[in-house]
Amino acid sequence: MAAEYDGSVEQVHRAFGDEQYWLERLADSGADDYSLDSMTVNGEGIDVVTTQTLRADRLPGVVTQFHRGDLSFVREETWTPISDGQATATVKGVITGAPATLSGTAVLAPAKSGAGSRLEFKATVQVNVPLVGGKIENFIGNQLVELLIAEQRFTTVWITENA
Repeated sequence: MAAEYDGSVEQVHRAFGDEQYWLERLADSGADDYSLDSMTVNGEGIDVVTTQTLRADRLPGVVTQFHRGDLSFVREETWTPISDGQATATVKGVITGAPATLSGTAVLAPAKSGAGSRLEFKATVQVNVPLVGGKIENFIGNQLVELLIAEQRFTTVWITENA
């Protein structure tokens, strides 16, 4: 997956290291409940842990077959400092109380067009549920694409308003 940003690598990376950015991004996420669980910004990079929860009544049937109650997704992003014009990240995610995990890597680099930046994200979704695991993985993968698009839009607006 990939997303283009109007902002430079430096602007996007600076946003990723801003607590207010994360609080506003979570509020804009569409989750019923959310929290910024921890955030560390230092010379070694940026480490952010968030939790987003969807109420059970909003979940599709394929998900409620294997998971009862609300669904909470805990996500950890660890970004390196910018080096040679780009930053990289590892992303991990778990659905609390469910046999589902996400792991991935991201690269934030200048866009090939020369304007703005580009985030390329590769993720693996694994759902250990016999018979329906593949369907659930596809559902989660589609949701990840939608989430990446929404986060790109939010980040572009946030950078414009907070530059």
